[in-house]
Amino acid sequence: MRGNRQPRVRSGNELHPAPAMEPAGRGAWAHSRAALYRLEKLLRCSRCNIFGLRPVDYTDSENMKSLLLLPEKNESSSTSHCSVVNTGQRRDGPLVLIGSGLSSEQQQMLSELAAILKAKKCAEFDSTVTHVIVPGDTVQSTLKCMLGILSGCWILKFEWVKACLQRKEYEQEEKYEIPEGPRRSRLNREQLLPKLFDGCYFYFGGSFRHHPKDSLIKLVTASGGQILSRKPKPDSDVTQTINTVAYHAKPDSDQHFCTQYIIYEDLSNHRPERVRQGKVWMASSSWFIDCVMSFELIPLDS
Repeated sequence: MRGNRQPRVRSGNELHPAPAMEPAGRGAWAHSRAALYRLEKLLRCSRCNIFGLRPVDYTDSENMKSLLLLPEKNESSSTSHCSVVNTGQRRDGPLVLIGSGLSSEQQQMLSELAAILKAKKCAEFDSTVTHVIVPGDTVQSTLKCMLGILSGCWILKFEWVKACLQRKEYEQEEKYEIPEGPRRSRLNREQLLPKLFDGCYFYFGGSFRHHPKDSLIKLVTASGGQILSRKPKPDSDVTQTINTVAYHAKPDSDQHFCTQYIIYEDLSNHRPERVRQGKVWMASSSWFIDCVMSFELIPLDS
């Protein structure tokens, strides 16, 4: 036998103790319990989907139904947002900060805050970013800010950085959040709802100068949309019979059934032939950007 390993004797009548579980305070078991708790909380959400159905309507298990119908426990505001407020460690992971449109002085202050909160500060946007900091009190049309909106990040005024530096600890974000589009997107992510352009396809025709085509494609990908390599044909039976709907379009509008958009650069002199037939509509790049910044499918003029 190698080392100190003992031979194992198997007996059909021998009772073997169950393997020891890790303490609830550490290790994979703790992560599993935290994940199950979060899943339970999210599944109990009473919000309906586009068909008016709740999670409880989709299960046949009586045990799961009883779980979904349990009343939600009251939680204090201090624990619902952040379990440890002075280390940068949130309930859903570490803080990852990025600035958009900040001056060099503001970027330096953001770096100081990252050190205090033990957070990570990024130069380029990626999927780990949790907070996007902008200089004023309005949303910006920069790629970083728009990717942050589509990802459901906190989009915060720079005043949040100043407040955290002044107190040398983590400040709750709600007071400093940019309202409307960014807030809608964050709540959409927290409620596990589909992304902005879920169910939509985009074809970019012509050249794009104000917002490069590569940036527009990144925005489509981040918003759950799909890129079409060929221009859709409105008179095609295949195109018109695609069985998808735009989740975030108003249910009582024609746009609810439009799933394929031909996007053109409206700031150029080129004006393509207008298309608005069935599931294929034409829209400008400005409309697309406005939808991203407001996090809604803005109705197109008829």
